[in-house]
Amino acid sequence: MNQTTPSPTFDDLIDQEWLAVNHIGGYASSTPIGLNTRKYHGLLVASMLPPVRRMVILSRVEETVHREGWPYALSCNEYPDTIHPEGHRLLKAFDAYPYPRWAYQAEGWTLQKELRLLRGHNTVCLTYTLLASDKPIELELRPLFALRIIHELMYQWNGQLDALPAGKNQYRIPPTSHTPEVFFAHEGDFDPQGHWYLNTIYRREQERGYGGLEDLWMPGTARWTIQPGQSVHFVCSTEPIDLPRVLHKLDHQYAVASSPPGLSHNTELDSLIRAADQFVAFGRDHSTTLLSGYPWAAVSVRESLIAFPGLLLVSGRLNEARSFLQTLAGQLRNGLLPSCFPLAAGPLRYESADTSLWFVHAVYQYLRYGGDESFVLRTLWPALEQIIESHLAGTDLGIRIAANGLLSSHHAGVPSTWMNACVGDWVVTPRYGQPIELNALWYNALCIMSELAARLGRTTLAERLTGHARQLHEAFNARFWNEAAGCCYDVIDEQGRDVSVRPNQLLAMSLPFAVLELNRHEAVLRKITDELLTPFGLRSLSPRDHAYQGRYGGDLLSRDRAYHQGSAYPWLLGPYITATLRLNGRSAATRKQAGQILAPLLQSMPGRFGLIPELFDGDAPHHPGGLVASAISTAELFRAYAEDILDLNPDHPSFNSTHRIPVATIILQNIPNLP
Repeated sequence: MNQTTPSPTFDDLIDQEWLAVNHIGGYASSTPIGLNTRKYHGLLVASMLPPVRRMVILSRVEETVHREGWPYALSCNEYPDTIHPEGHRLLKAFDAYPYPRWAYQAEGWTLQKELRLLRGHNTVCLTYTLLASDKPIELELRPLFALRIIHELMYQWNGQLDALPAGKNQYRIPPTSHTPEVFFAHEGDFDPQGHWYLNTIYRREQERGYGGLEDLWMPGTARWTIQPGQSVHFVCSTEPIDLPRVLHKLDHQYAVASSPPGLSHNTELDSLIRAADQFVAFGRDHSTTLLSGYPWAAVSVRESLIAFPGLLLVSGRLNEARSFLQTLAGQLRNGLLPSCFPLAAGPLRYESADTSLWFVHAVYQYLRYGGDESFVLRTLWPALEQIIESHLAGTDLGIRIAANGLLSSHHAGVPSTWMNACVGDWVVTPRYGQPIELNALWYNALCIMSELAARLGRTTLAERLTGHARQLHEAFNARFWNEAAGCCYDVIDEQGRDVSVRPNQLLAMSLPFAVLELNRHEAVLRKITDELLTPFGLRSLSPRDHAYQGRYGGDLLSRDRAYHQGSAYPWLLGPYITATLRLNGRSAATRKQAGQILAPLLQSMPGRFGLIPELFDGDAPHHPGGLVASAISTAELFRAYAEDILDLNPDHPSFNSTHRIPVATIILQNIPNLP
């Protein structure tokens, strides 16, 4: 097993999760033993309207090997009061890279199972190879279908779900008012005797306070006789299947990824490269989308923009970066960008005060990494100018500029910052008024736009924006500094100043144009290190605060109370390290010291098969929570590790805008193009 402990227990194995993606929003995910603990697990979770509208199509399969009259179950599932079958007892090895692979062994035989997703298609292929045996075996496979939206559950019903022949070795499950059209194909025999498998339990859903009991439909049994050394295949898809063509495409797709020993001869960098690539997806029009996370997140535009440098720029993917920025520029409304693209492809919501300011930051980072300046100044400039002028004039969400230049946002019932947890009408962390990071981003945007205006020859505009930035800088340092605490206030509003010690003040130090005076950086970093730093991220609130919640778990109410009231976020280590090196310099010694901060997360990645979660408990032992795989966590870890720890950044003298940094060459050679 690809584990950190020699003999993992059953509970250890079901605590781990693997992930494979198809780069159009779909994925496959489960535990190493194949026992689905979440309703979001499945071997084919398709994106029906790429990159959104995810549906669990093929939930799992039940496999049985027959040899000399004896049955050997390979699969594993949880039903009320029992685990059945217990195929995990035959599992001898599992690895998730370059794709999930299992090795099962009993007396006299060894069988390998592989799962591969076809890039750019909602298609999964399961391959079984008899590695060792002195005689043939019989393999039976029963596919279990969920056929529902990822947030829902399937229950037995009386609709017609027969599997109909659809060509050689191919079957079709016709669509109904409840379910999509699905195809599956294989080279074996098929017995179309369908029935329901009742009462599958998803224990993680029950722990989270949701329904966790589901019925799955099984259309029939596929059977093969497998000779030693022979491979057989089962393919499931949302489109008709040409089996030889699919297998050929998969072999070509994974040819590079399967080449040992690695990408860069740096284990941590290799893991981050692979992890970052999982969040880059493409729509039907081939536009680039950055997914927020797996398995359930909608596409948060704010998180996509924060993740943008780590997912696309550090890896030198400037074409995708350009496509991503151009797509977002067309979504502006009154100077604001949507807060998210819903998974169900519903109407866009504009409920984020800072997202459009993150867009300005992303454009600047794109230029910093050698992006097309003419594209920015000709194509993106109108969007950038709209953002600035809308904020100066006042726009939606109660966004207004005060007389002293500070930026405020207040729209009742709408949490417009990244700390946006809600329970019904209760906004857990409202932060109405003048949040510190909103003003840090506003100052950064003003400075960026002044610089770009100067490049365009718009001297009057550049001077006007510089004037606004100076006024903001003066007001910020006068109003946000908490001398008694040696750090910044979190929010300023009509009632006063919020003394909560939170990590948002980091952005006043880590952005390219830092609004907080440099002579205050050391005190703030000392405060953050003392009260917020954990081995796996920064707490969202100091444990010394009466509102602190150190455990993220339980039902929805319990989790949302802790979401931004103490939970530790890995992504915040990115700006923390950047701010630290800005203060202490970028010597080899300081970068090595900063690398020790990231070490616990980097060392934990193999045990989570390269996945970095959304958050951890604020209290030790810091159990993971939230999204199993988070784009923002992965991207900021990748960016900080490459830019700051390895010093692979465009400010380094060795940077070349044509060839870019060494890691870019490594990555570009090892990420296949979309078919």
